[in-house]
This record gives sequence, C-alpha cells and structure tokens, in this order.
Amino acid sequence: QVQLVESGGGLVQAGRSLTLSCTASGSIGSIVAMGWYRQAPGKERELVASINNSGSTNYADSVKGRFTISRDNAKNTVYLQMNSLKPEDTAVYYCNSLTKNWNRYWGQGTQVTVSS
Repeated sequence: QVQLVESGGGLVQAGRSLTLSCTASGSIGSIVAMGWYRQAPGKERELVASINNSGSTNYADSVKGRFTISRDNAKNTVYLQMNSLKPEDTAVYYCNSLTKNWNRYWGQGTQVTVSS
C-alpha cells in the first residue's frame, strides 16, 4: 500500500503562483508513476500532470506552459508548480500514484481557489 499526503493548497489571486507537494510513504518501490488530478464542483476528476520513473511528463492541454510537475526521489515527494493561475484552475487537487501491479492510490485532496 501507498500513502499520499498533499500540502500547499490555498487561496490565490489570478496570475499568481502556487506549489503543491505530495509525499509518499509505504510501498515506495512499487510506484511507477505519480500524478496530479483535479476535480471542480460539478465536473469529473481530470488528469492535470503526471511523471513516471523515467522522468517523462504528461500535461493536460489546459495547463501546458503554466504548470510543471517534478519529483524529488530522495524525499519521495512530487511537486506541482502552478504559474499564471486562472479562476478556472479552482478545484480540489488530488495526488495519485500508480504501482507496478496497476493499483492506484489517492491522497486526501487539497483545495486550490483562484480569485479573479
């Protein structure tokens, strides 16, 4: 099992930046990829960005050029640097991990609110 703890959410004005952190514990060696998802009120959960063990990244079109996902293997932590935030980025952001046997684990979520 993998446990994920997110931090870094909050209220920010449009155009500003925010960084989310997600620290993993438990069966760290089984993780093959980690990512960030978000869910806005009344909408489905969507992938924001992901990074695999090779360092390859993937981004939703809506955040390309504004968000950057990175990882610190020594700290078992994944970061999401969010720049030029927009009101439509407002959502609960969830950290996710995918393991070698295709299990997915989720963090508790952290609220990001962008005011106009």
